[in-house]
Amino acid sequence: MNALAEHLRISLRLHFRNRLALLYGYLFPLIFLVAFWVLYRHERVPLLRHMGELLTVAVLGGACFGLPTTLVSERERGVWRRYRLAPVPVWVVITSTVLARYLIILTAGLLQLGAALALGMTFPEHPLSLWVAFSLVAFAFIGLGLVIAALADNVPAVQALGQCIFLPMLIIGGVAVRLAALPEWAQHVSAFFPGRYAVEAIQGCVTGPGLPGLRFSLLALFLTGAAGCVAGARLFRWDAQQRFARLPGKVWLLPAFATWLAVGLLAEIRGRIAVPADAEPPPAVSPKTAPANPAVAPTPSPALLAPVAVAPAPAPVAPPAPKKPDPVWMKITAADWEGLDYRVPPDHGVVSPMAAPDEEMDDFVKEQVDKVKERMATWSPGADGDELYCIRNLLYVAAVPDSIQLPVERYLPRLVYQHLLDTYPRENLRKVLTYIALHPLEGPVLDDISELGVEGSAGDPMLVRERAYFYAIKFLARVTGRINE
Repeated sequence: MNALAEHLRISLRLHFRNRLALLYGYLFPLIFLVAFWVLYRHERVPLLRHMGELLTVAVLGGACFGLPTTLVSERERGVWRRYRLAPVPVWVVITSTVLARYLIILTAGLLQLGAALALGMTFPEHPLSLWVAFSLVAFAFIGLGLVIAALADNVPAVQALGQCIFLPMLIIGGVAVRLAALPEWAQHVSAFFPGRYAVEAIQGCVTGPGLPGLRFSLLALFLTGAAGCVAGARLFRWDAQQRFARLPGKVWLLPAFATWLAVGLLAEIRGRIAVPADAEPPPAVSPKTAPANPAVAPTPSPALLAPVAVAPAPAPVAPPAPKKPDPVWMKITAADWEGLDYRVPPDHGVVSPMAAPDEEMDDFVKEQVDKVKERMATWSPGADGDELYCIRNLLYVAAVPDSIQLPVERYLPRLVYQHLLDTYPRENLRKVLTYIALHPLEGPVLDDISELGVEGSAGDPMLVRERAYFYAIKFLARVTGRINE
C-alpha cells in the first residue's frame, strides 16, 4: 500500500508539471463549456440540459488524450523501464496510474460543474448518483485510453488515434450533437459508441430520475471499461523499443472491440436505438354527439281507436342551451402584454433567428419554405381547433427548426408570422400570443412537423417550448407596434 500511495503521489506531481496534460484535462473542457454557454445562454436554466455532453467531453479529454499521452511520453523517456526494475508488483504501478487519472478527471469534472453553477445553472437533481455515473464514465474511457496507449508507438500516434475516436463520438456518437437531431442511420451507429451511454448516464442524474432508470447505460459503460482495462493491461509496454507491430498477444484487443459490438447489438435487440418521441399528442377533440333518433311510437290497432277528438299535445319546449364560457385568453388586457419582458435573443442571432422581410434565401431553402407555405393553410394542428390551440401549434412550426438548427430556421418564423396576420384579427392575436407568453408550459408540445415537409425532431419538449415562447414575444412585439416593419 505504501508503494501504491507513493506512486500515486508521483503520478499526480508529474501530471501537474505536464502542460499538454493540463491543456487536455482542464482548459479543453472549459472551452467547450464556454461555447455551450454562448450558444444556450438564453435557456431558462443555462447549461442544465447539456451537462451530460459537457462532463463527457471533460472525461474524454482526460482519458482518451491526457492518459495515453502521459503513458506514451513517459515510455519514450524511459520512465516505465525504470519502474519495471523497482521491486514493486506490476498491478501496483498500473492501478496507481489509473487511480491518479481518475482523480484528475474527477477534479476536471468538478471544475466544469462549478463553472456551470457560477454561470447560473441549478444544482443537479441527484448529486450522489451523479458521482457514481461520472465514475463509471471515467472507468469506461480510462479503459479506452489504455487501449490507445497500447496501440500508439509515439505521442503523435496518440493524437491521431484519439482524434479517430474523439471526433466520430462527438458528431455521431451523441456527445456534441443531440441524438434527436441525427438521422436514423446515425442513431443506430451511435449505439456502438460509449459516448452515447455516458451522456445518458450523466444527464439522467442531473435532470432525470437518477440511477434506477439508467441500468442499461451503466452496464454498457462498465463492460466497456472492463474490457478496455483488460486489453490495455495485457498489451502494456514498458520500453519504447517494443513496437506494437512486433508485440505478441494482439488477440487481447478482441475483447475490447467485441464489447463495443456486443453493447450495440444488445441495444438493437432491446429496441434502445430510436430516440423516443417526447412530443405529446394533441388533445383529441370529441365530436359533437349526434342527437339520438326519436323513438317511433308503435301504430295502434284500429280496434283501439276511439271516435273521440283528442286535443293535440303541446309541442315540447327545448331548454335553453347553456352559455358557452369565453376562452381563457379573452381576459387578457393591454396591461398584460405591456408588462411582458421583451428581452429575447436578437433576430440575427443563433437562438430564435428571424429573417428580415426582404432577406433573400437560396433555392434549396426557398423550395422548403414554399412547401411549408402550401401545406400550412390546411395543416390540421394549425387549422382545426380554437385560436389558442392553433396559434400555439403554428409557433411550433417556427420553434422546431430553430431547436435543431435546420437551414430554414431563419425563414419559417417570418412565414408563420404573416400567416397569423392573414388568419386572425389583430386584437385576438395580441391576446392569444400574450396568453401563450404568460403560460409557456401549458398545452401539448408538437415536436414533429414532418407533415409540412420539415424532417427532424428536437427530442427535448422544454427546448421547443422555450423557442415557441421567444417567437410569441417577437410576434407580439410586432403586432403591438413595438417593432415596426
